[in-house]
Parts: sequence; C-alpha cells; structure tokens
Amino acid sequence: MAMMLSQLSTEAIMAGKTRRAALVLTEGQRTMLKGLAGSRTASVREVERAKVLLGYAEGASITGLQRRIGLSRPAIYRCIDKALAAGVQAGLKDTYHRPHEPEIGDEAKAWVVSVACTRPKDHGLAAELWTVSELARFVSEHAGAAGFPRLARAGKTTVWRILDDNDIKPHRIRYYLEKRDPDFDRKMQEVLMVYREVSINAEVSGSAPVYSVSVDEKPGVQALGTTAPDLPPVPGRAACVARDHEYVRHGTVSILAGIDLHSGHIFANVEDRHRSVEFIGLLKRLDGYYPPDATIRVVLDNHSAHISKETMAYLGTRPGRFEYVHTPKHGSWLNLIECVFSKMARTFLRHIRVDSIDELKTRILQGIDEFNASPVVFRWNKFDLGLV
Repeated sequence: MAMMLSQLSTEAIMAGKTRRAALVLTEGQRTMLKGLAGSRTASVREVERAKVLLGYAEGASITGLQRRIGLSRPAIYRCIDKALAAGVQAGLKDTYHRPHEPEIGDEAKAWVVSVACTRPKDHGLAAELWTVSELARFVSEHAGAAGFPRLARAGKTTVWRILDDNDIKPHRIRYYLEKRDPDFDRKMQEVLMVYREVSINAEVSGSAPVYSVSVDEKPGVQALGTTAPDLPPVPGRAACVARDHEYVRHGTVSILAGIDLHSGHIFANVEDRHRSVEFIGLLKRLDGYYPPDATIRVVLDNHSAHISKETMAYLGTRPGRFEYVHTPKHGSWLNLIECVFSKMARTFLRHIRVDSIDELKTRILQGIDEFNASPVVFRWNKFDLGLV
C-alpha cells in the first residue's frame, strides 16, 4: 500500500511538472487574471480559479496552492487541466454537462409557440393578447389533451424561456399599415413636382401667375391653465421655472393654416372646430390675399372638409381660381405646412399656459405674426426618389 501511494504521488508530481512547464500566460492573460483574482464583484469560483492559474504559471506547487487558496487538490487539477486543454478562459468556467435528456422536447415547445401565436379570444377567452401568466395557465390546463403531459407542470418561467428562445412576444403589438393609397406614387410625384417648380421659379411672374400654398389643420390644441402661479428662476436657488404639476383644461382649438411656398408667409385662422365652414373661411382669406387673375395652387390632404359638398359649392363660385394638389393617404409628411406646425410646437406652443380659450387664440395669432415678421421659405431638398 505504501509503495502504491508513493507511486501515485510520484506520478502526480511528474504530471504536475509537465503541466507547470506547459502553462504559459501572455501578458494580456496575466493582467486579466490579476484583475479577476482581486475582483470583489466576480463569482467566488472564478476568483479562486484565477488565483490557481496565476500561482501555477508562476511555479507554485499544488500543495502550496491548496494551502494558500483553500481548494481541494482535485479541484485544482481540474482547473489546470481545462486551462491546458482549451485555454485560460475554459479553466475559469465550469464545464457544461447535461445530467439527463430534457423532459420538454421540441414538439412540446413547438406546441407552446403555436398557442402563443394565436389569440386568447380564439380559444374562448375574453382577452385580446396573451400575458405570460395566462399563457402558462392555458398551457398547463390543455397540455395533457394535446399529448404533452410534462407541460402540465410547466410554470411561467418555463413558458417564458420557450418564447424567448423563439423570439416570440405575444403580449406586445407592433403596428403596421395594410391599406395604402393605390395612387401613392403618382400623388407623391405631383406634390414633388410642385415643390421642384417652386424651387426653380421662386418668383411668381407671367400674365397668369400661379401661387402655391401648402394647407392643413392642427386640431386639438389644448388650452391649459395653471392652478398656481409659476415661480421664476432665482439665481443661486432655482435654475428653472417652477410650475405646479396640476392644471385646468379650458378646451381645445384648431389651427387652420397655409404657407406661401414662394415667400414663407403664413395664413392662419384659429377656430373652435375644423369643419367645412372654417376651411372655406381660410380659402376666402387666400382668395382676398392674392391678385384676382392669379391661380392659387393648394397642396392639401383628403380631409372631408377639403372635398365636402359645401367646399365644392364654394369652389364652383370661383371657377379656375383654386387648383388642388392632393397628398397621398398616410403621406402627411409630404405637406410642408407640417414644418410650420412643428415650429409652432417647438416655440410659442411649448409649455403654454392660458386663462381661457380666447387668450390661447390671441397668443397663437400673435405667434403667427412673429413668424411673418421674419418669414422662412421652406424648401423640399431631396428629389432623388426616382419619381421626379
């Protein structure tokens, strides 16, 4: 027995000498192991194994490492063997092994995914979308009948892992647009042709001049009032305006506006509603602003007020005066008046507080006058859409 132990010790020492000579660390590996060995956030196992590899590479004996780190000799040998066989990173990690075959097979997982791709109401439930909890409950109740008895004991975490592995999120909605304008390309081309013509011929001239105006509405502008006075900034104490988080709703207004694409002049009416009668009022304002012999080319969308019987009846009284150029459905981004509305939202409408709807109307019109004092001509700069 003594001879056998002596022989085993000799073999272990010789094996240790062989491994010790073969474990050579690069400077980067040495730096990484030193940082990991002194880490206070890494796992204890990785810290201990980093100390083993560092000590072993520096020539420490297995017994010395055992006393210094407190690990057993088999654990030290396993760490060193993995590092020698597959690299330093392998020596730091546990070897993955599966103790037994998974109880939930691929067919069972596919069934869970197929259920997740349906809607609860398809199964007689009230909900529109699955939650993980409800899906897990449904899977547990119906797994036996589907031929997957193991899933009857599956919890919410198991179902979530199956969904996550297949990148399925049945509790979320991503919106898309199915019904597009069949004439989208043609209408976009017409609008862009107007913008190109305006950019080339900025000055309106000729015996029958044509003025291009971009028109739209901005409904639902809220008249919000404060419940307590705003507190101004105070040097050294308060860097910004202080405002009570509560507010009072006075109602909403609609801004009907148009911008002259040649000069940047903005026409705006602030109304309580945006019906045909209000839109006709804006058309009358355009009619009174431009020379009587000119054609007013209006870029606008297909809002009902723009093409209603009342509006068509008014246009019939002014034959040849207005020319419509419609933007395509779901293409409001093509209308340059949206740039004006964006500018309003970023300037005088931002954080606005008023005491009444009348005050809101007055301040909006005041803001429009300030814009017109220094008009900005909006240009469409990208015509490389393959359509113009």
